[in-house]
Amino acid sequence: ADPLNHPDSPLQARVIYFEFDDASLTEEGRDIVEVHAKYLAANAGQNIVLEGHADERGTREYNLALGERRANAVRDYMVASGVPGYRIETISYGEENPVAYGSGESSWSKNRRVEIK
Repeated sequence: ADPLNHPDSPLQARVIYFEFDDASLTEEGRDIVEVHAKYLAANAGQNIVLEGHADERGTREYNLALGERRANAVRDYMVASGVPGYRIETISYGEENPVAYGSGESSWSKNRRVEIK
């Protein structure tokens, strides 16, 4: 079975969460990125897109830059793990595509993320 679509595969974890106003990978985030980097290293025909996001706090411009820093942090970790950079595209949506609506930490923490596509 294709590990990208198998429900028990560690590749099913495709969201890396970040702390407030931070683009540093957490230990859990590094674990997720490492699994994907190993898969990409073993499957040369696969490319990915990393979508960076931020919560609603801060200006639109600041949040776009923060989403970009987060996506680049994931990209840099993958490149350091052996994935060629040309196979990784990054994009930032800033605060524009929230997965949780509302003003409060429970919503904000879900929106501070990078999605692996």
